[in-house]
Amino acid sequence: MVGLTLRNTGKRYGALSIIQGMNLDIHDGEFLVLVGPSGCGKSTLLRMIAGLEDITDGTIAMDGRVVNDLPASKRELSMVFQSYALYPHMTVAKNLAFGLENMKVPRAEVERRVADAARILQIEKLLDRKPRQLSGGQKQRVAIGRSIVREPKLFLFDEPLSNLDAELRVQMRAELAALYARLGTTMIYVTHDQVEAMTLASRIVVLRAGKIEQVGTPQELYTRPQNLFVAGFIGSPKINMIEARVSEGANGMQATAEGFSPFRIPHLRTRDTSITICVRPGSIHVGTGAVEAQGTVRLVEYLGNETLLHVALASGQVLLVSSKDQGAQKAGDSVTLGFDHADIHYFDSNGQRVEPLQQESLSA
Repeated sequence: MVGLTLRNTGKRYGALSIIQGMNLDIHDGEFLVLVGPSGCGKSTLLRMIAGLEDITDGTIAMDGRVVNDLPASKRELSMVFQSYALYPHMTVAKNLAFGLENMKVPRAEVERRVADAARILQIEKLLDRKPRQLSGGQKQRVAIGRSIVREPKLFLFDEPLSNLDAELRVQMRAELAALYARLGTTMIYVTHDQVEAMTLASRIVVLRAGKIEQVGTPQELYTRPQNLFVAGFIGSPKINMIEARVSEGANGMQATAEGFSPFRIPHLRTRDTSITICVRPGSIHVGTGAVEAQGTVRLVEYLGNETLLHVALASGQVLLVSSKDQGAQKAGDSVTLGFDHADIHYFDSNGQRVEPLQQESLSA
């Protein structure tokens, strides 16, 4: 296993900065996922760790040793790419063994490693097939197996499931999680799919425009997003964001938001009078609550175990409501929406999370 340390790490192409002053500690044996929108720099960062991209600024250290100038072949890591990159004229067994044979690994050792990888990935029956005889999921297993046989200290995955269909992605996610549990090797995984990030990671790094927005466990990012970007990126269905103005009245702090009845909020650690409150769709229900709004159902999405309501307020804003009452509402219905104070996330005018100054009762 290996631990990595990035200190003020950067990557520039001329005046264009792709990775900016990144500081990150990657722990031994963790499954770290780099997630963010297209163009945020996550694949570039992975390639920098792999030694496939030069580092412009700062350092990358593995087990305390700076590896900026160490070639990829000497870093004791293995990378699985988005494309399978299998040799079409070789059998699965030969694809798995090819890299080891080029490294002059003894034949008996090659056979042992190929057999071990095939057993771990449950592809023993595929060893004599050519890539054209394999399904997409089987090809991906072979690509992962080619990394396993090298017995690296670090696995790197660059969006390995993006070429698979939805059902197969779910299956492969489970297989990757099981593989990590068996091997216990440090893994760094790049994806733009926050569902993959939430289900696979021991920790997630959320990137935007080459910078880290937040690092934490899936639970931490979901329950305590540190800014509006993370709040909006993590979670499906997407979180509701509501602009509000705050003022102090006779009974404490009060918020007003278009389409909502005025409601009390705690004193916050900000002097901003304009804030954003965020509420997950699963925390809003049809019916009365501590905070209420009136709206009209615009769209009903039946998702099997839940129904997703798109409710338009008088202001024109549409709120997403995740409901278990299947078929209870239909498009055109007028509804009252309610949610509790405890389910609100508060963000200041700069989009940064703010907390209450103290615990206080907000009962009406």
